[in-house]
Amino acid sequence: MGGLYYGIDLGARTTIISYWQNRMSDPVTMSTVVGSDDIEIPTALAKRPGLSQWFYGKEARERAGDGSAVEVPSLMENAIRDRKLTLDGRVYEARDLFAIFIRHLLELNGAAARPENIAKITFTAQRFDKEEIDLLTDLMARLSLSLDQLIVLDHREAFYYYALSQRTELYSNDVLLLEASGDQIQSCRLHRYLQTRPQQVTLSDSFYEMHLENRDMEFAEVCRKLLSEGKCSTAYLVGDGFDGGWMKESLAVLTKECHVFVGKNLYSKGGSYAGRARDGEKAWPFSYLGDQEMKFNLLIKVSDRNKAHFLTLIEAGDSWFKASGQCEVILDGSPEIELWIQRPESRQAKIDLLKLEDLPRRENRTSRLRISAEAVSDREVRVTILDLGFGEIHPGSGKSWVHRVRVE
Repeated sequence: MGGLYYGIDLGARTTIISYWQNRMSDPVTMSTVVGSDDIEIPTALAKRPGLSQWFYGKEARERAGDGSAVEVPSLMENAIRDRKLTLDGRVYEARDLFAIFIRHLLELNGAAARPENIAKITFTAQRFDKEEIDLLTDLMARLSLSLDQLIVLDHREAFYYYALSQRTELYSNDVLLLEASGDQIQSCRLHRYLQTRPQQVTLSDSFYEMHLENRDMEFAEVCRKLLSEGKCSTAYLVGDGFDGGWMKESLAVLTKECHVFVGKNLYSKGGSYAGRARDGEKAWPFSYLGDQEMKFNLLIKVSDRNKAHFLTLIEAGDSWFKASGQCEVILDGSPEIELWIQRPESRQAKIDLLKLEDLPRRENRTSRLRISAEAVSDREVRVTILDLGFGEIHPGSGKSWVHRVRVE
C-alpha cells in the first residue's frame, strides 16, 4: 500500500508526531521549525482576532502571550468533553478546533491531509479511556478519514512495535523500557517466547520511587535489579525525568550490560511502525494483545446444508472500538441462542446460553433472527437479537433481547 503512516504521541501539554512512507528506512519525527531538534509541540491552538487565521504549537503560545492571538483554553480537555467554546465572539465546537490542530500537524511534512495521502494514523498515550477513544473516532470523521485508518495504542504497545522494528541484535534478548516522570520510574520488560509461532510477546511492568537528592545511585540500583532478572539486549530511556545530565553511575551500569538509547520520540515512531505492521508493509512474526485489542473471540454455532460450523462475530486482536459483527439466522429448535466465548490462547470455549423469553410461538424454522454484536471494551461485548419473523407468513414481532458477554 502507499500513503503516509503517522504516529502521534498525544498529550494535553505537548504532542510529538512522526511519519513513515515508502523508501524511508525509519520514521521521521517532525518539528514546527525546519532543522530544529525541538520535537515537543505544545498542544495549543490560537486565533488572530477578527480573522480566520489559526496558529498552533509554540507559535500559538507565543502569540497568545503577546496579545496578537486568542488561545483556545484547554484544547484537548474541552475536545474530550465535547464542549462548545466562545472565541473572538464566535461559538465553536471544541472538537472542530482540535481537528484544526491535528490537521496542521499532519501537514508539517508538506503533504496535504487528504484521505488518499494517509494510510494510517496511530495515536499513542499513557492510556486511553472511552471518552478519549470517542474523541479520536469523531476526529477521523471530521478529517474525512475512515476508522480503518485509525489505530490507538497505549505507550506499552507502542514500545512493543518500536522495539521489534529495530535491528535483530537489539531484541535478541529481553528489552527494557524505562520511563521517568517526576520522582517515579516505570519499567516495562519485553520478553519473547521463541518456541511459539507466531512468537508470543509479554510485557511486564514495575514501578519505583526515586528520592531526588540521590536519584542517580537509586536508579543504578534499580537498573542492577532489572538486569539481574534476565539478560537484556537494549534499554530505552524516555521521559522528562531523565533530563538534566544527572545519570552517571546508572548509565555506567546499563551500558555495561546492554545497548542504551535515550530520547522522547519512541512512542510516536512506534505508532508509525504499528501502522506499517498492521497494513502488511512489514513482516510481523510476533503476537501481543494490548489494552486496545479484543481479548476473546465471540462465535455462534450454525448449520449450513446440514454441516455445522462456527461463525465469528467478534475476533480477538481486533481494535475493540471497531469490533462488531452481524448475521441473520433461522432458529431451529428451542428458542435460545448459544454464544461461544474463546480466548485466543485456548482451544476450550465457554458457552453462554441466551434464552429468548416471550418469542412468539411459530412452527420450527419459521423464526428469522438478526444477531448483532458490538464491543463496549476490550473485554465486553453487547449482543442484541432482533426477531424478524418469517416474511408475510409470520411478521416480525419487533421484540429484541440484549445480552452482555464479558471475560475477566
